[in-house]
Amino acid sequence: MSLGYAEKLSYIEDVGEVGMKEHFDPPRVLHQKIERLGMMLRKSKHLVVFTGAGISTSCGIPDFRGPKGIWTLQRDGKALPQASLPFHRAMPGMTHMALVELEKAGILKFVISQNVDGLHLRSGIPREKLSELHGNSFMETCPSCGAEYLRDFEVETVGLKETSRNCSAAKCGAKLRDTVLDWEDALPSREMTLAEEHCTKADIVLCLGTSLQITPACNLPLKCLQGGGKIIIVNLQKTPKDKKASLVIHGFVDKVVSGVMNLLNLQIPPFVRIDYLHIVISKALSSDDRHTNWTLRVASSHGPKARLPFIKSVEVSFPDDEKYKAAVLDEQPFQLKRRTERTRAFEIGLKINFMEGCGCSSTNINIPFDSKVSTDSSNHDSGSIIQRLKDKAIEDSCCGQNAVIEKKDASVPRSEVTVYAIVTNIVNYVKASKTLELEPFINGTVKRRKRSSNITRSSQKRSHISS
Repeated sequence: MSLGYAEKLSYIEDVGEVGMKEHFDPPRVLHQKIERLGMMLRKSKHLVVFTGAGISTSCGIPDFRGPKGIWTLQRDGKALPQASLPFHRAMPGMTHMALVELEKAGILKFVISQNVDGLHLRSGIPREKLSELHGNSFMETCPSCGAEYLRDFEVETVGLKETSRNCSAAKCGAKLRDTVLDWEDALPSREMTLAEEHCTKADIVLCLGTSLQITPACNLPLKCLQGGGKIIIVNLQKTPKDKKASLVIHGFVDKVVSGVMNLLNLQIPPFVRIDYLHIVISKALSSDDRHTNWTLRVASSHGPKARLPFIKSVEVSFPDDEKYKAAVLDEQPFQLKRRTERTRAFEIGLKINFMEGCGCSSTNINIPFDSKVSTDSSNHDSGSIIQRLKDKAIEDSCCGQNAVIEKKDASVPRSEVTVYAIVTNIVNYVKASKTLELEPFINGTVKRRKRSSNITRSSQKRSHISS
């Protein structure tokens, strides 16, 4: 998963300390520290969270410096871990979704991440409340107009290079670039400026799953100290900033955060992933005006040349009373060409078979078909439709739901384009959070509590050694 990212980086000899020993607070001490952290967050007026690779290990993404980290294994000449699922199908973990709930509750004001996995943005943290200091493997940006494009596939380059796609903003069309930094690239000024501003305002900077070795990023939490703020570190390894922290917790991040959410009486929300595709039907009359020649394409929402990374195959079927032959499209681009009688109207059935990493095997879409090319372009209330899809997925505890969010037409060739939103994954963290649930110690005893059953400095460069 992050293996591809690590392999794309330029080679450097010294990546800092690796193979760092893990430390675990004794259970009683861990309980007490979590209770203290919960009380501190309850009183916080400007909480900033600073995250590293340790919050994504439970998502199947290996870290870099831990005992089984990528750089640790490389140093020891050992085989790198095998990805449990494709990088582009990685889903936010319990901690990611807890941060979403903390933001909605008004407790969390800003997130600063050193990760390139894009899981904070995918989880639902608002873009304006997030600084991705080292970039996002799934994001492209336009250097001309500043437009950003979050992809459902991993962008092929790192180092702020041009990609194969262009900006689709009106009157722009500039070549897009990846957003992931290589070792010698300067941190993006926008991300760095916002991070500095919020760390300076913060009364608490909570560092989760980071060894705090990568400069200049690792020095950002220190800025809160100037205004009387506090640093809290949750990490399995010791860090160079531990002596500056008011509280250091050695424990699994998910376990600590789950305990804090319990103390704050906040529920960790489920994660529902929505993916998008275009159904494109092009039609043209035959030379004798008796037939319609048509082409059906199942296409990416990210451009005509982009692949659909979450779709394995498409099965096309027709009603029993029609004499049209069914087909299986198992190679991209998914495309079917047919000729039918001009006067015929019927329904095309599509079974969309998903790739590994999706939460269900397939979804079904039925498409009404007639010989005319519709010129009806309509923008549905996509936000409301997507929210209803998510609510339905949570209610049903399954995925595969789909809905139309936009219809438009294209002139060359004359085509009808229908945009579908599809629920491809749902993860509910309630059972997991109860398994990790920590009851607060009060006067040396465990107090039981009831729970609801409901569910820039632009010249700064990225360096590997911290002083």
